Amino acid sequence: MMDLEELLAQTAVLHKHLCPRQVLGVRMGLFSGELLGLELPQSRKRLLTIMETDGCGADGVAVATNCWVGRRTMRIEDYGKMAATFVDTRTETAVRVYPHPLCRETALKYAPEAKNKWQGYLLGYQRMPTEELLAYQLVQLRRPVAELISKPGLRTLCDRCGEEIINQREVKQRDLTLCKGCAGEAYYAICDQIAFLQSSDG
Repeated sequence: MMDLEELLAQTAVLHKHLCPRQVLGVRMGLFSGELLGLELPQSRKRLLTIMETDGCGADGVAVATNCWVGRRTMRIEDYGKMAATFVDTRTETAVRVYPHPLCRETALKYAPEAKNKWQGYLLGYQRMPTEELLAYQLVQLRRPVAELISKPGLRTLCDRCGEEIINQREVKQRDLTLCKGCAGEAYYAICDQIAFLQSSDG
């Protein structure tokens, strides 16, 4: 198991610097291992992390846990919160970890030499006891873990747009197999292609 200093050095390399949220992310990841009884960073894919924001804090969590979007062991549900739910996929035990509501004020007490608040958070978050920095909740996922993870490698085609759908993300509507976009769950709206081409030429 790597210690805090080693993990912070790794996340600093990713960002070319170290910031307070990276420290929070690393410590959140390490704390999840303590709560779930798992050795982290993991070498396999037992732990699934659901982040509630993206950015440098998520990278801190990723370094501490070895959960990554590209490995399908990290998901982003963007609630704009520096929080994450850590799921033991073997037992389906889930714990949500987030910063203690008073951690900013408390951090400054652990960094009296800091020249500004940013530096105070950076140093304080590294030095604070876990119980003063983080809080947690035992939670239950609304969807089964197997459904969240799905089965990699499965492929089908959308009956409407013809695009490939992987990882069991298709939607069944009547007798049709649809992608989420064609099923009405798209996060985008398709522009009129003719108008788009005309505006590009102009």
